[in-house]
Amino acid sequence: MTSIDGISSQISGLRTQTSLQPENVTGSQELGQQDFLTLMTTQMKNQDPFAPMENGEFLAQMAQFSTVNGLDTINQTLESMSAQLGSSRVLNASSMIGRQVLVPGTLARADSAGAINGVVDLVGSVSSVSIRYTDAQSGVLLHQQEMGPQPAGRLDFSWSDVPANIRDANGAIRVSVDVGGNGQSAAIAPMVYARVIGVEVPPEGTDFTLNIEDYGLRNSLEISALR
Repeated sequence: MTSIDGISSQISGLRTQTSLQPENVTGSQELGQQDFLTLMTTQMKNQDPFAPMENGEFLAQMAQFSTVNGLDTINQTLESMSAQLGSSRVLNASSMIGRQVLVPGTLARADSAGAINGVVDLVGSVSSVSIRYTDAQSGVLLHQQEMGPQPAGRLDFSWSDVPANIRDANGAIRVSVDVGGNGQSAAIAPMVYARVIGVEVPPEGTDFTLNIEDYGLRNSLEISALR
């Protein structure tokens, strides 16, 4: 009676013969579905009629083949999903171009609506917040906002009246923040929204690199907000 070990030996023998073939032999050298079915048919034809293969043995071999075949299908599906995810990552990354992302810094440029936007994190309550906007080249004061007492936490600020000549020339504006409390004043570092001018997508991984105007390359995982 031919058993699972028997068919395994036949498969091993076939693989050995395949490996000994000259390099110039064409065609597939991998055992596929048709090879397996051919071996099983041969096994059934040549079994001992007085001791035929048990149903359990036959089902076990079929289950073994189904498992291998199923793994091949899963691998093909995973490869297809990987390709689709790669395309999706490129599309998602390219959609960032032209958007503004929040970065630590003092240089900002007007957005499409002609506004400068930013955030300052206050570690404690303060009696006053003063935000100054100056021309980054000349240092001339363009605008100043007095925001009065503020509690601890995130404080958003915005200046929507950027002069037309600076806005049209995409001129850089420097933002500085001073806070007051207990009769003293201190400068704190703001975060501003800056424009994404390019992206770099690596072949693997979920992150990508943003090229941000005035700030260079930044990992997308560092970005906490965008507009």
